[in-house]
Amino acid sequence: MQKCFISILFTFLLSLASFSSKAQSKAKEVKKTKFNIIAYYAGPATLLDSFPTQYLTHLIFSFGHLKNRQLHFYNSQDTVVIQKMISLKKSNPNLKVMLSLGGWGGCYTCSPIFDTASARIEFAQSVKKALDFFNADGIDLDWEYPAIQGVPNHPYMTKDKANFSELIKALRNELGPKLEISFAAGGFDAYIDSSIEWKTVMPLVNRVNIMTYDLIHGYSKISGHHTPLFSNSKQQLSCHSAIQKLRRKGVPSNKLVIGAAFYARLFETSDTINNGLYRPCNFVKGISHRNLKDSLALGYQQFWDNKAQAPYAFNNQRKIFATYDNNRSITLKTKYALQNNLNGIMFWQLIDDTYKNGLLQTIYYTSKKSIE
Repeated sequence: MQKCFISILFTFLLSLASFSSKAQSKAKEVKKTKFNIIAYYAGPATLLDSFPTQYLTHLIFSFGHLKNRQLHFYNSQDTVVIQKMISLKKSNPNLKVMLSLGGWGGCYTCSPIFDTASARIEFAQSVKKALDFFNADGIDLDWEYPAIQGVPNHPYMTKDKANFSELIKALRNELGPKLEISFAAGGFDAYIDSSIEWKTVMPLVNRVNIMTYDLIHGYSKISGHHTPLFSNSKQQLSCHSAIQKLRRKGVPSNKLVIGAAFYARLFETSDTINNGLYRPCNFVKGISHRNLKDSLALGYQQFWDNKAQAPYAFNNQRKIFATYDNNRSITLKTKYALQNNLNGIMFWQLIDDTYKNGLLQTIYYTSKKSIE
């Protein structure tokens, strides 16, 4: 009886040790998940050396477009920019350079062209040819938007949703397993619910870059935070709400990238109530982060929304409301991405940052400190 008990106890302890070992192994795997810092870039080649690109894991050229059924670039200057991006690998060997299709207003023919299998195959072949020519690392699709209204008067149809899946399949088949595929996704409900077949697409792509900015946009008639981390009683859309909704769709956390805004949006409000927040408004303009400090010094009072974890400012005399990301909100977004085991954080766009001590540096040092 005693020998039997000892044998059972030994088996139990052995199982416990095995379970503990597996748990530790899984914990190590979580720690090893690569945190990506991804920049879109739509500026000249001459300015790239002005930014600390050594902090980036991915740099995305913005944008190529469709010419007939192929990926095409506008002029020789695009080639110069891409080649400059590639040259940055000498000082940052782990940098991935991606080519992007579309952008806001840049995908007018996407819906009709990607409606046929032959066109999707021809496009995929043109992408492979371009990646080989530049020695680039992948393609990012910025189609705004499949199956729902995006840019006014741009064609779209219900079939876009299935056609997008077929497009991804064609790209993966042509590019093979090593070259990367990503796409920019709207952070709002209509896109998440209606534009993408998530269970079909996500196993084939490396990540999805969620545009968790412009949630209050140029067509908005009520002011609010355009890139808040969390929702509140007045504003449902946020980084967190997009992540939660995508998780419920079955999208794995380690393929989700949240977006940060390196620019402000300004709105003229109808009154001065609530310092311009959640008031009737009209869009005025956008301002780069690099110019924002000087702009806000001219008659603005700055505020912080504890629930949304987002800054805002208001010029009471001019009734101008400003919504943006700053160092504090960027720090919190970076920590959120790390704590939730996301694939990383991306931003639009690098040329809007300051050359020194900018938001990119904030992302980098926050991520390094948090990982350590």
